[in-house]
Amino acid sequence: MIWFWLIAAVVFAVVEISTTAMVSVWFSVGALAGLAAALFHGALFVQLLCFAVVSAIALAAFRPLARKVSAPQAVATNADRVLGQEARVTEDIDNDGPTGAVYIDGKTWSARSAGGEPIPAGTMVRVERMEGVKLFVCPVLAQTPAAGA
Repeated sequence: MIWFWLIAAVVFAVVEISTTAMVSVWFSVGALAGLAAALFHGALFVQLLCFAVVSAIALAAFRPLARKVSAPQAVATNADRVLGQEARVTEDIDNDGPTGAVYIDGKTWSARSAGGEPIPAGTMVRVERMEGVKLFVCPVLAQTPAAGA
């Protein structure tokens, strides 16, 4: 049984390395526990029990940590800093076209009208939202001075 547990530990480790799913590594640890029981001349029942218990404990104890560490991290691009900012339309925005571009933060972005209406070049707009690399904008209404000011 010593060879069985040794081969099982290696097979589980190779499967884990080839998949990186953090699933079979726990069974590799359990197989090492079964190997230890076999080295101490434990009965087959004891070896299987060691394998099952150690695999379950390793899975329960370390799987949450492994998932947290291997979770993909969001890459901050700071592209969302243009949200709420004003931009100048450099190419007529027509969602039916679809055409349109705005200049903001030193860059030219593809743009669409958030309300669906065409927006002519030269208009000042406010960035409402971003979808992929397109900005959805709405015209900035000219501020009128308050009466009596």
